[in-house]
Amino acid sequence: MFDDFSKRAKAVRAGMALAQQRKWGDITLADIAQSAGLSLADLRHEFSCKSDILRAFQAEVDAEVLIKVKAAPAGQNPRDRVFDVIMTRFEVLTPYKPALKRISDYLCCHPGEGAFLACSTLASQYWMLAGAGIKLDGPGAALRVAGLAGIYAKVFQIWLDDPSASLDKTMAALDRRLSTGEQWLERAESVCESFCRLACAFVPRSWRKSSGETKSAPPSSPQPSPSPSMH
Repeated sequence: MFDDFSKRAKAVRAGMALAQQRKWGDITLADIAQSAGLSLADLRHEFSCKSDILRAFQAEVDAEVLIKVKAAPAGQNPRDRVFDVIMTRFEVLTPYKPALKRISDYLCCHPGEGAFLACSTLASQYWMLAGAGIKLDGPGAALRVAGLAGIYAKVFQIWLDDPSASLDKTMAALDRRLSTGEQWLERAESVCESFCRLACAFVPRSWRKSSGETKSAPPSSPQPSPSPSMH
């Protein structure tokens, strides 16, 4: 998943390898730099903090999943497409499961640091929806991304504790939550569309006219001058 040459990739690999052996909170930037064969100055050029290393890991996982996912067959249910993409993500994450377990345990007790990953986590789910061929415009786009992020967060914790190779518990939880989320999203999108129509009803018609629709009044015909009086 990571190339062997860039300093950035070396640092991310080193961070994840250390997290398999030690608590994430006990790992310093100096530890990561030393393990990666980099100086602290090199590491600073690539990252601003340890959370940056996790964000880089997320981005690499996103790219690997998008490489692996296949084009959806015609007529496949959108929920099934999302299911396949998320399960592919868990497949890509499997070699890093012990490290992710330690990192997750640490972040659960340090929500301030976990908050640094909020934007990159939403971005990851945006790309997972894109990989599933899901529409990402219109009033429901943000709801889809936020909804999948919430579902993924719950199922991710189940996956971390699912020891089976078949991941039956993980798949059952993901299927159940996607089904519930799909029903909720349909209702929410209906409300959004109704709100948009209501908002448009309060926009003055003159605002919706293009400038070309307004016709200027024809110039009035000049009135004849009165004849001079004859005295």
